[in-house]
Amino acid sequence: MQSALRLFHIYRVAARYRLGELLQDLPRARSLTILLRLAPAHPDIAQLDRGTRVRLALQELGPIFIKFGQLLSTRRDLVPADIADALALLQDRVAPFDGEEARALVERALGSPIAQHFAHFDTTPLASASVAQVHPAMLHDGSSVVVKVLRPGIDKIIASDLALMHHVASLIEARVPGSRRLRLREVVRDYEYVIRDELNLLNEAANTSQLRRNFENSPQLYVPRIHWEYCRENVMVAERIYGIPVNQVDELRAAGIDIKRLAETGVEIFFTQVFKHSFFHADMHPGNVFVSREHKANPQYIALDCAIIGSLSKDDQQYLARNLLAIFKRDYRRVAELHVECGWVPPDTPLHAFEATMRAVCEPIFQKPLGEISFGQLLLQLFRTASRFNMQVQPSLVLLQKTMLNIEGLGKQLYPELDLWQTALPFLERWQHERLSPLKTLRQVRERLPEWFEQSPELPDLILSTLREGSTARLALAALEMRTQELERRARRFEARSLAFAAALGALLLALLLH
Repeated sequence: MQSALRLFHIYRVAARYRLGELLQDLPRARSLTILLRLAPAHPDIAQLDRGTRVRLALQELGPIFIKFGQLLSTRRDLVPADIADALALLQDRVAPFDGEEARALVERALGSPIAQHFAHFDTTPLASASVAQVHPAMLHDGSSVVVKVLRPGIDKIIASDLALMHHVASLIEARVPGSRRLRLREVVRDYEYVIRDELNLLNEAANTSQLRRNFENSPQLYVPRIHWEYCRENVMVAERIYGIPVNQVDELRAAGIDIKRLAETGVEIFFTQVFKHSFFHADMHPGNVFVSREHKANPQYIALDCAIIGSLSKDDQQYLARNLLAIFKRDYRRVAELHVECGWVPPDTPLHAFEATMRAVCEPIFQKPLGEISFGQLLLQLFRTASRFNMQVQPSLVLLQKTMLNIEGLGKQLYPELDLWQTALPFLERWQHERLSPLKTLRQVRERLPEWFEQSPELPDLILSTLREGSTARLALAALEMRTQELERRARRFEARSLAFAAALGALLLALLLH
C-alpha cells in the first residue's frame, strides 16, 4: 500500500511538471505521455524548459531523488546536455529535521547523555543535505567539531525508493522501445552503490582518515581530523574547519588569495590523488571545497565530505596516463592500441576505424587556443565516442570523468584563463618518468624482499608441486589425445561400415525394382 501511494505521488509530480514530454520521441510511448498529461500543469511550470522542470520535480520528490538527480548530472554520456546542466544546479541543502531529534539520535548512538561527550551541542544545524545534516559542537577539551547525523529512517526510505526505481527502470526498458540505449537499470544500479555507501558514516570517516594521511603536512590540501571515539554508523564527529567556499571568488580576492595559483593547485591536487595515491575525492562540488585564509601566496584547499571516493587499479592508472600522453602528442594509433591492450574495447576492434574516430574527435579541439580547450569535455567525448566500439566504461572511469569535470569547472570559475593542458602534461611526464626510473624499481624490490625471503623455504616444495602438476597435466593430455585418436578411428570404421551398408541396401533395392 505504501509503495502504491508513493508511486501515485511520483506520478502526480511527473505529470504536473510535464515530464511525459521527455518520452514523446520514443515509439509506442504515446499512451504513457498522454497519461502524464492528464494532470493540469500550472502556467508558470508549462513555460519552463525541460531541464528546469526535471530539476524541480526531483526537488519536490525529496532527498533521494535529489541525490539521484546529482548522479544523473554526471552521466552526460546518457543524459542530454540541457538536462544535465539543469541537474548540476541541484544543491545539497534540503529542509533540516528537528535538532532535538538529532541530539537524541547522537545519545542513542553513543549510549550515554550528550553532555558526557560534548561541552556544547548546537541543535540548529550548520548544514542540511539529502542523507544527513551537520551540527556544530564543542568537546570538553575545547576542540571545535562538527557532528554529522544521518536522517532518521533514511535507510527505509532509500530501500523503498530504490526498489521502486529498479522496478520502474525495468518496466520502461521492457515496454518502451528505444529506451534501452538510456541504460536506466545500469544508472539505478550505480546510484544504489553510491547511496548505500553514504548510509554508513564509518565509511566516510575511514575515507577521510585515508585522505588526511595521503596529504599529511601538505601545503596544498588540508583534511579535517576524525574523532573516532565518537563515530558510529549513523554519527560522525570531525574537526571543524573555517575557510572560504571555493566558489566565493570575490571573497577570495578580498582575502588576498592568489587566484591563478589556487586554480593550478587544484589541478595538481587532482592528478596527485589519481596517479600517485589512486584514491581521489569524487564529490568535489563547491559545497565540499573550502580555501584556507592563512595561505595567500600558496593557497591551501580544505576538503570535506569524503563519502564518495574513486580509485584506479595500477593497470588503469598506467593505461590512462599513457592514453593521455598519446593524445597530447596526437598519436591516435597509439590511443587505439592502448584501448585494446587494456581491455576497454574488444580485441577484435578495427584499429584503423578507432584511430580515425579518435582523430576526428581530437583534431578540431587542438585547433583551438589552449585556454579554450576543455580537458574534462574532451575526456567525456572520448568515452562517448569509444562507446560506439562497445567500450565498457568502468565505474571508476565514470567517477574520474565526473571529478575531472568538477575540478575543471571550479578551476575555470576561479581563473577562466586556466590552461589545464599545460598543468597536466608536465605532471604526467614526471609521473611516467618516476614510474619507470631504476630507483623506483629498486625501492619496489627492496619492499618485496622480506616477503620473498619469508616464502623462500616453501620454494622447493612449490617447484616440485608445479612439476608434478605439470607432469600430471601432460599425462592427462596424452591420455586425452589417445582417447581422441581412438574415437576418431572408431568414427572412421563406423563411417566405412555405414557406407558399405548403404551401398548394399541400395543394391538390394535396385535389384528388387528391376526384378
